[in-house]
Amino acid sequence: METASTRLVIGALSRRTGCNIETIRYYERTRLLPTPARSSGGYRLYGTEHLKRLIFIRRARALGFSIHEVRKLLELAEHRRRPCAEARSLAATHLEDVRAKIADLRVMERVLKETVARCGEGTGRHCPLIDALYRDGTARSDDTRGLRLSGEALEPRRTSQRRRT
Repeated sequence: METASTRLVIGALSRRTGCNIETIRYYERTRLLPTPARSSGGYRLYGTEHLKRLIFIRRARALGFSIHEVRKLLELAEHRRRPCAEARSLAATHLEDVRAKIADLRVMERVLKETVARCGEGTGRHCPLIDALYRDGTARSDDTRGLRLSGEALEPRRTSQRRRT
């Protein structure tokens, strides 16, 4: 059983976990973090389980898991009879998304590198980067170097169709 000395106010929980106070409140509102007890003065009092759960959430978020995915992982952690296969499946899907993002970043890097090189010394009145950003979606594919145009800027092709929250 926890005593009053093992309880943390929100500022102390924030410092212990490196999590912003507003983020902690957000996790409470979205029910990722259970509502804590309150002191007689109305302060939130977090226990050891809150601390452990917040550390779990922060680590999962640092790995890029969405709020929805974190919720699923927490459910799996709470119901230990459920097979590890579900957690593995969720992580494998997430890994696919990470790899797709890496591929997109590589395309972005290549295009930016080529565009910067075409800019030369940057002393002329004509700027290939600015021209590329102004082009509409009717540009030829060889003008976009494998990119599609969307709205106001060049964007890499998206390989992942999953929506993230």
